[in-house]
Amino acid sequence: MQNTVEEKLELEHHAARLFMRWYERNTGKKIRHIWHNKPIRPDVSCVFEGERLDLEIAHLYGSEEEAMSILGRNLTDKTRDFLRNLEKEPDHRLLKALNRILDNKAEKRYQTKRVWLVIRNAHPSWTRLDIKALEHHISVPHHHPFEKIWIVGDMEGKSGIARLYP
Repeated sequence: MQNTVEEKLELEHHAARLFMRWYERNTGKKIRHIWHNKPIRPDVSCVFEGERLDLEIAHLYGSEEEAMSILGRNLTDKTRDFLRNLEKEPDHRLLKALNRILDNKAEKRYQTKRVWLVIRNAHPSWTRLDIKALEHHISVPHHHPFEKIWIVGDMEGKSGIARLYP
């Protein structure tokens, strides 16, 4: 298993590349040249319309235990039991998990002019359409640093992207 810092960087870069490809495909506007930043800046930067654009990347897993499972970690019996119990819960967990990400990310402050939040859905039971359907139900905190908030619909990026805010 690789180092978790390296894995995090790899996941962020992959999410940024998927987002940028879909953004270009959907809008015809070029968005290029990604590089990773230090913690005081968003995760990834690129060039968009001739200027720097920063992207903060988040992954939507549902819960820490689901993230462990999705990322292929060794699971304890206790974690497996927890996951079995989650299967019995309705999909209201999607809205709760999405709002949790928005709350956590809204608290961050960056040294940058322009930042977009890109959330990649990693949960296999949720789709881009499920998430987009919640657009008017999500709780985007009033004070947050993001010009726009986007979702990459699935881990492989096959279902495209959707803008959640504004």
